[in-house]
Amino acid sequence: MSALRVAIDATPLVVPLGGTARYVVELVAALSAQFPNDEFHLISDQASWTLPERLGRLANVIREPPQWRGLWGSWWTTGLPWELHRRGIDLFHGTDFSVPYVPLTPSVMMIHDLSPWKQPPIRPLGSERVRHRTPYLLRIATHIVTPTQAIRAELAATFAVSLNRITAVPLAAFDPGDHTTADEPRVTPPYILYIGALDARKNVQTLVAAWRRARAHVNDLSLVLAVPPRGEAPPDEPGLHRFAGLTDAEVTQLLSGAMAFVYPSLYEGFGLPVLEAMRTGVPVITSNDPAITEVAGGAAVQVDVTSAETLAQAILSVVTSSVAQGRLGNEGKKRAAEFSWRRTAQRTRDVYAETIERF
Repeated sequence: MSALRVAIDATPLVVPLGGTARYVVELVAALSAQFPNDEFHLISDQASWTLPERLGRLANVIREPPQWRGLWGSWWTTGLPWELHRRGIDLFHGTDFSVPYVPLTPSVMMIHDLSPWKQPPIRPLGSERVRHRTPYLLRIATHIVTPTQAIRAELAATFAVSLNRITAVPLAAFDPGDHTTADEPRVTPPYILYIGALDARKNVQTLVAAWRRARAHVNDLSLVLAVPPRGEAPPDEPGLHRFAGLTDAEVTQLLSGAMAFVYPSLYEGFGLPVLEAMRTGVPVITSNDPAITEVAGGAAVQVDVTSAETLAQAILSVVTSSVAQGRLGNEGKKRAAEFSWRRTAQRTRDVYAETIERF
């Protein structure tokens, strides 16, 4: 296929920390590198998003403010279709549950997970709009992508969408070579590490309870929480360290010193932190969630994370055994090496071509 002009929804970059923003940045960077003749237009009606420096250096990544000013119609119904036509866009990639309401252009919609349709505590706050409009948009989108086969199957079963219209395109860990090193923050080992948000489905309170049990057997074992700069954190206590809004280099440094990475999430669409920990050779302890199981590929300790006692026993089985640490670290590295953003970009570009042909 000849060169493409693709519009990619940049709205997730309004909040530059988190898995969805990571998906946008890493995917666009990889697409730009592999397909230099294509144009990738980052587009949003939100003025508050920032173009990451990495993407700003790429000649075929375009940030041009939309000419639509909201004086007529809504963005998703009128403004975006008009903007895509004005720019001569071949395909729109909705990176976060969204495509234009009027299907004048081929579109691919990313469904990260089905958490908006779960019951609390899995359902995220503020997901009402996604929950109400997505069933309609699933019929409008030319094609749909998910990060795992687990979510692909769940989506098809929940909304009666044909599997022929859904493609699973796995994500990948970020490349630490793209980031500078950091001297801070420093935490004295031994410690276990959690990276992620503090919302209820991440199950951090159970992790804290499990760590307290494990610390009773390993007196100097600390727990480090690397979290976004928002959300209610557990109260301070000896051995519990919380760092908010860390850079990738700082997170990589924390991973390099951890005895184990513990990710007790109740539900995931992919589980990027699991893969990023594996890439660094840190033993991973996590849940039995289907998507995480698919990503981990047998290279992690997976347990019932609703039980603090069970999770504590899993932590102790790893931090007290150098053999277990070595085995899990090696298996995790091998598993993580099977994923790359280059492969993600290639498969996504294949989906673009297939979608345009289908449209």
